[in-house]
Amino acid sequence: MKALTIIQHTSSDHLGLIEDHLEARQIRFRYVRPFSAGSRVPSLGEVGDGLVLLGGGPWGTAGEQNVPTLDKELELARHCLMSNKLIIGIGLGAQILALAADGSTRATPLELRTGEGLRTIEGALNGYLPERFPYATYMRDWPVPPSYARILAKTEQGEPLIFQMGDTAFGFAFHPGFKLAIAEDLVMEFEEAPEGTADSLTQARAVSRHIEDSLVPIMTGLVQVTGLMETE
Repeated sequence: MKALTIIQHTSSDHLGLIEDHLEARQIRFRYVRPFSAGSRVPSLGEVGDGLVLLGGGPWGTAGEQNVPTLDKELELARHCLMSNKLIIGIGLGAQILALAADGSTRATPLELRTGEGLRTIEGALNGYLPERFPYATYMRDWPVPPSYARILAKTEQGEPLIFQMGDTAFGFAFHPGFKLAIAEDLVMEFEEAPEGTADSLTQARAVSRHIEDSLVPIMTGLVQVTGLMETE
């Protein structure tokens, strides 16, 4: 049975709908909360079969409001890349992954955004990535993957939305397991909230079911590509 380590950056942002997909495949996971007293960023040897870096609400990486554990997480992400350890970055986590892989991040305001992702490589995620799919992101700053990364999908504006490096590193600039409750809890957890939050929450509510449906093929392809169901 495979086991993943999940690094949270806020109390509100978690795996969301992804939890059900992992549990159904008997893939274990444990949350690590470095922002909590007595906790810390784990070492490579403590990661298990893979590492997932989650979103961070208003925390970013481009300088205005960097997540406090950025340096430690960059070090861990680089170790995962060098050792071909599975690493998946979501939102803020995708920014950390891009930086660790010699990419960069672009400063953008905190926003809650929904839109349509557009597949750029046919056959991406073992052919399971839909040609078009809804996305939702609650994030400050945006990942800029390194030049050697494969861009699997982009936003309508042409921003990298899903990127891949080898068979073990994947960045999602959105939360593929997004639940409306995650965004609502983030608004409550922090004093800072995105502009137009009420309208954005309404838009997110309207696409929630479509996000849930699109996660089925995305998780199927991701599990196949990463070998998360393979036994030793």
